Amino acid sequence: MTTGELQAYLFAHIPLTRALALEVLEVCDSHVSLGAPLAPNLNHRQTAFGGSVASLAILAGWSWLHARLAEIAPNSRLVIQRQEMDYVTPIDAALTATCTAPASLAWSRFARALKSRGRARIELHVKVTCRDRLAASFIGSYVALR
Repeated sequence: MTTGELQAYLFAHIPLTRALALEVLEVCDSHVSLGAPLAPNLNHRQTAFGGSVASLAILAGWSWLHARLAEIAPNSRLVIQRQEMDYVTPIDAALTATCTAPASLAWSRFARALKSRGRARIELHVKVTCRDRLAASFIGSYVALR
């Protein structure tokens, strides 16, 4: 899946992505990076609204999994089941959320479960950065249904 294909999909199917002014920066097997400018995501303190930061992190994990599932189970339904977010520092400029691939063992277990049972769960980690510094970290549990 290309950055343009993922961006078009997100804009067409998840309206919030347009409001965030989300931009797909990179898509590959090892990671997905999404960016967003500060202006449409401001809070009353002129820093990034926590809900926008959490949404971008959720979308980074969701997008990595969506791109990977396009290869093995393109018609799967994908949802987030649980999330944990830690805000490290206020975000006062554009932000980037990067989901890195889980360990290969976790991915192969997930793929096997999806194939055999039609349902699988995987935990993904996302780092949110601002000015090349860690601003927030996210752990999310995603479920795929065939």
